[in-house]
Amino acid sequence: MNLLAAIASFIKVVESGSIVGAAKSLGVSAAAVSQTLNRLEAHLGVRLLQRTTRSMALTENGAVYYEKVRQIAADLESAQSSICGDQEELKGRLVIASTAAFGRHVLAGLIAGFAAQHPGLLIELSTTDGKINHIQSGIDLSLRIRPQLEDGIVARKLVSLPFIFCAAPAYLERAGWPQSPDDLQHHACLAFRYPLDGRFLRWGFVRDGQRYDAPIQASAISDDIDALTQMAVHGAGITRLAEFVAAPYLASGQLLPLFDNPHSAVTEPMDIYACVQERAAMTSKVRAFLAYLTQQLAARWPKDESAASN
Repeated sequence: MNLLAAIASFIKVVESGSIVGAAKSLGVSAAAVSQTLNRLEAHLGVRLLQRTTRSMALTENGAVYYEKVRQIAADLESAQSSICGDQEELKGRLVIASTAAFGRHVLAGLIAGFAAQHPGLLIELSTTDGKINHIQSGIDLSLRIRPQLEDGIVARKLVSLPFIFCAAPAYLERAGWPQSPDDLQHHACLAFRYPLDGRFLRWGFVRDGQRYDAPIQASAISDDIDALTQMAVHGAGITRLAEFVAAPYLASGQLLPLFDNPHSAVTEPMDIYACVQERAAMTSKVRAFLAYLTQQLAARWPKDESAASN
């Protein structure tokens, strides 16, 4: 028996909450994980998990063993990553979670380049605006916006991206152009309801060094930014889009940008954070992808441009 591999399987079972979840994370069958657990328990001479068809729980011995081995496994992976560096051929699965819009419009287009550099990796991308749980879902790295950040997660800001307020020419001809953010309260506004907690994401601006939220009256609401984009394109009102969503519609003239007069107010940017569960989770795979992603984002949104949106 490969003891380290067996321990890794045991840790994944505990953290995933099920044998099936661990199998998915490890890329093997549930039967293989179950057999590995049986061999580990036979090797130790104790029962680590109480398992039924419907539930699973750590035994007292299992809880003690888990607390000891989970840190050992993390330390071993961190040690390997620190000495292998760029010389290591990256293998296995890399699971990335992202907000839906950033994953769909930015990450998906960048993954091909990274995969070509590391053919030994199986890359899985999960796009969601809901709650992200690294342990239960086997996620190596998540890309989040500020409202998704939570206590205990290790996060660092990757980039600040511009938000653009925009509307279709037909709407602006009918309703007029807002001259300042304060005018938004007199317009049909298309608001994004954040799935994580059901609240609207506020429309933030910075004026004279002070941040404030523009008063708005929502005429339509969605938890899908692409749906809001289509509403705006068809003349339903004004909406706020990340630059990477709005760009093709602005280029085609289907949407027109608002508040491009810098002395009126500056739109608060979207900050994207790279997050891992703990510092030991910053493996060579994660570090390599972050280095690649940082380079790609900097090429598209140089720091001086993103800083100008702050």
